[in-house]
Amino acid sequence: MSEKKDIYNGPLEKVSDYCWRIPKSYKPGMRVDGLIFASQKLIQEIRKDQAPEQVANVAFLPGIQYASIAMPDIHWGYGFSIGGVCATDPEEDGVICPGGIGYDINCGVRLVKTNLFYEDIQSHLKQLVKELFIEIPTGVGRSGKYKFDKKELKKLMAEGVPYLLRRGLAAERDIEYTEAGGKLDDAEPENVSERALERGAEQCGTLGSGNHFLEIQIVDKIWDPEIAAVIGIEPGQVCVMIHSGSRGLGYQVCDDALKMLRDVPAKYGIKLPDKQLACAPVDSPEGRKYIGAMRAAANFAWCNRQLLMWQTREVFESVFGQSWQQLQMNLIYDVAHNIAKFEKHEVEGKEKKVWVHRKGATRAFPPNHPEIPDMYRKIGQPVIIPGDMGRASWLMVGNAASMEKTFGTTCHGAGRMLSRTAAVKKAQGRRIDQELEEKGVLALARSWKGLAEEHPMAYKNVDDVVDVVHKAGITQKVARLRPIGVIKG
Repeated sequence: MSEKKDIYNGPLEKVSDYCWRIPKSYKPGMRVDGLIFASQKLIQEIRKDQAPEQVANVAFLPGIQYASIAMPDIHWGYGFSIGGVCATDPEEDGVICPGGIGYDINCGVRLVKTNLFYEDIQSHLKQLVKELFIEIPTGVGRSGKYKFDKKELKKLMAEGVPYLLRRGLAAERDIEYTEAGGKLDDAEPENVSERALERGAEQCGTLGSGNHFLEIQIVDKIWDPEIAAVIGIEPGQVCVMIHSGSRGLGYQVCDDALKMLRDVPAKYGIKLPDKQLACAPVDSPEGRKYIGAMRAAANFAWCNRQLLMWQTREVFESVFGQSWQQLQMNLIYDVAHNIAKFEKHEVEGKEKKVWVHRKGATRAFPPNHPEIPDMYRKIGQPVIIPGDMGRASWLMVGNAASMEKTFGTTCHGAGRMLSRTAAVKKAQGRRIDQELEEKGVLALARSWKGLAEEHPMAYKNVDDVVDVVHKAGITQKVARLRPIGVIKG
């Protein structure tokens, strides 16, 4: 664990073995309590970060319901902590807050299965990783092979993945197994700035940099055989995980919104403890403008991951000499983890429609929820939790308790323990690629720094994080996936 001293010295009352409360009495102006889901081990590390203070600050937002919530992968972010969740009710002057969504709007993860097993891929692994790295654009600002003029880009942002279906770049099944069908209704591309459009014109179908990755993984362990059988995975099976978002377009949408909203809280008499929580009433002109642009960026992100998957299928076809259909490269599911959505939830015994902000947090709807594809209706929504590139990732499903405790939400990853600067400092003089290869992971990146920023010790152990949400009853473990090949920016 880190040797950093505690930064947060405020109250953390133990609610259960896996939940801690910041009472609303902590700061005058808090409208609700803060709740952090964590184990004793993780809460000690969480205290060494500013994130709990941000959980308390989010509780100031007008219209916030039940609690300001944080997941066990919580760490400091812009406005909200990464791992932060809140719901606001527009009927109670609820606000929309870009800091509760993040700069990379609809950053998310998709998991693709194949009919290949480790023994089928072992001798092809180096070629496969190399071809993926050549064919799939990675790195800061990189453009890809898919070009969209302004008119096409606006259609893509308005229609989401169904637009790509008409272009022959998606299958019907891809849409069915993407959260929200790969499209948020009422997107407003006209609310997206020219600068954002310029940044996105050649970036749909590109991986980007930072913590974004494409991994070839092996199903390492099955935790729940019955659920795994419904999903169609078994030990030793090859899967592909893709983690990316809305690239420069989404970043610009957020940046534009924060500038637009700078003086808006004062205009509506909203008092906040942190200017990074700049927000607007949901039904105000400013709120509606941002929501329309945010939805457009979210649709762009789903299209980005769809095109990344499409290119991955093409590489597998080339390496193995079979079509992706023959290789059964089917999408298990695609989840967003930087988004706000208008959803029905029960709050204190009353059904409400609220704006659920998920910032570094994943939707985790339970069995029988109407938004889950028919095949998964009895088991719950698949939830994909990426870890670091040296250890593991997890496939889970949503439980009923997620609706009771977290507005249908769970964690989104391992969560950083070191800033990127600290991670690079710790990696000085090391060959992270060689260290990973010794663990059985082939990694290719555009730069030494790209791997150094993301080396395994920069992150919490994802097993510890997943254990919390499993034992808290929010999500159910299904399978652990081990990386064997990685490409990064």
